[in-house]
Amino acid sequence: MQDIIRQLEEKRARARLGGGQQRIENQHAKGKLSARERLALLLDEDSFEEWDMFVEHRCVDFGMADQRVPSDGVVTGHGTINGRLVFVFSQDFTVFGGSLSESHAAKICKIMDKAIQVGAPVIGLNDSGGARIQEGVDSLAGYAEVFQRNVDASGVVPQLSLIMGPCAGGAVYSPAMTDFIFMVEDSSYMFVTGPEVVKTVTHETVTAEELGGAITHTSKSGVADLSFENDVEALQMTRQFFDFLPSSNREQPPVRPSFDTPNREEPSLDTLVPPSPNKPYDMKELIEKVVDEKDFFEVQPNYAKNIIIGLARMEGRTVGIVANQPMVLAGCLDIDSARKAARFVRFCDCFNIPIVTFVDVPGFLPGTSQEFGGIIKHGAKLLYAFAEATVPKVTVITRKAYGGAYDVMSSKHLRGDVNYAWPTSEIAVMGPKGAVEIIFRQEAKDPEKLEARTEEYRTKFANPFVAASRGFIDDVIMPHGTRRRICASLAMLRDKKLNNPWKKHSNIPL
Repeated sequence: MQDIIRQLEEKRARARLGGGQQRIENQHAKGKLSARERLALLLDEDSFEEWDMFVEHRCVDFGMADQRVPSDGVVTGHGTINGRLVFVFSQDFTVFGGSLSESHAAKICKIMDKAIQVGAPVIGLNDSGGARIQEGVDSLAGYAEVFQRNVDASGVVPQLSLIMGPCAGGAVYSPAMTDFIFMVEDSSYMFVTGPEVVKTVTHETVTAEELGGAITHTSKSGVADLSFENDVEALQMTRQFFDFLPSSNREQPPVRPSFDTPNREEPSLDTLVPPSPNKPYDMKELIEKVVDEKDFFEVQPNYAKNIIIGLARMEGRTVGIVANQPMVLAGCLDIDSARKAARFVRFCDCFNIPIVTFVDVPGFLPGTSQEFGGIIKHGAKLLYAFAEATVPKVTVITRKAYGGAYDVMSSKHLRGDVNYAWPTSEIAVMGPKGAVEIIFRQEAKDPEKLEARTEEYRTKFANPFVAASRGFIDDVIMPHGTRRRICASLAMLRDKKLNNPWKKHSNIPL
């Protein structure tokens, strides 16, 4: 018995060492933690239960029969984050460069299958050189098995991907199908084809960081949601983000004690919107002053900045925030902002997270680049997402809500549950000046007549009262009472039940 126990401990020690102490030190020299160190920081202390520690690859070609390492380059299992169950895998770059083999993939698939069965989120820590070349099609088959699990888990349990090293080729498609992607600056990158292939095919010279680094994907491509300075910050912020999420689509989001009274008023909001309709203001100020304890976790802050998305709490309960940002492009909707917000709205709807929308939108961004890029179809994605969502939806129009953009931004016509407007709001087909120039084209040469017509239009339409008289706005509220009214509405909607007509699945305009 003692001999067996000794063998067990030796095997465990060998597995924990991964590719060896020297390779772990090489990771540290690059500013990266080892696979197990990352899990120790991500999970609650002593909560990790490891599975398949002794799994090894079965490849015998190209000398692989003599190179077997327990765990086969990925650490898998389950643990807790602030006491809540989560399934995890952490790729070990010290073992065959974290490359994915048939056995490596089977380990990931096992924990994903169990996560779906028990209803718990999955967090993947990616640090891999890609498919293990020595295994050929077996490694490709392994990737496809993981992809299938990503699809099966989508909308069932939250999936988070942390890119903490290389992630290239087919490996990128698993994170791409998860709900959120976090990256580490200067040490992680994602791309389908690397710089060498790009240079060969297109003759472009580009570095790995420029092609697929954290800054690129959080500000240009929109592939990643957030980037962090190092592994430690990424893991700590993931723990914080995790607290906003429900465990599965069968559960409501977690409730945390809040010391922020729902009846709190914010007098400063009464002067937030400038007197001039062309002067911008920071919508984030409104969001932070309305949510619990100014705690707003913004997602994709550096991409499509004309729209703001993120998670916050109202009365201790998670809500999703979608808001136009007048500071950027006057808050116009464009291709990138529509895609960004649509995916977030659909995520919230998947996981029973109510959506609060703040509207200040003058319309869709004009221009040939937008039209040629398919703004019609991309704008329809956001419209579709809001219309399809069955979670509680509360909308507050702060200033402009013009044209089709008014409809798109969670209007009453897209089954908005409660729609408020501030006294400063203007709800119309377009701004007074543009409207008058079209309606009274014959009087365009007379500035005095045109100004009089503009004032007439402004009095009639550039306010929330026409929409309120039709019932499209439930109430015109004072800005300082916004938090109280939203909290009351969300409390009223807590047991909302709404079912869409049966269908196999919808066909969103992709």
